[in-house]
Amino acid sequence: MTTLQVNGRAQPLDVDPSTPVLWALRDTLGLTGTKFGCGVAQCGACTVHLDGQAVRSCVTPISAAEGKKITTIEAITGGTDRVGKAVHAAWVKHDVAQCGYCQSGQIMSATAFLKSLPRGKQPSAADIDGAMAGNVCRCGTYARIRAAVADAARTLA
Repeated sequence: MTTLQVNGRAQPLDVDPSTPVLWALRDTLGLTGTKFGCGVAQCGACTVHLDGQAVRSCVTPISAAEGKKITTIEAITGGTDRVGKAVHAAWVKHDVAQCGYCQSGQIMSATAFLKSLPRGKQPSAADIDGAMAGNVCRCGTYARIRAAVADAARTLA
């Protein structure tokens, strides 16, 4: 038996410790906002925060998440997270989503990136591209993603 801290709540799980966080979230806890994309940490669709850091949940075993805070897209877009709300609003304003499949991972990466910046720092296009490089968008909305991240940073300043 393992207990994970997910979106501020203790969640007891009776699963193998080698189970990826992604499957514990989706199959056991019913948090389906985190998506399966590639299964090898290359696309970013499965991105969640582990103690505030963006991680690929498809390759992170629950044993590595014990004692740490896991935050999913459900808490970022549906909660009171100031940065998450700014990112989500910018995503809507810039009409980022096309098919939408990668968007939860994109938003999770953008949110972790903006939270890591010194207060008031405005990221350059290169900073944003570097932070978002691990997230693939098959629809190619990278210019809109960059604009939305920059817009969210301005809103937060």
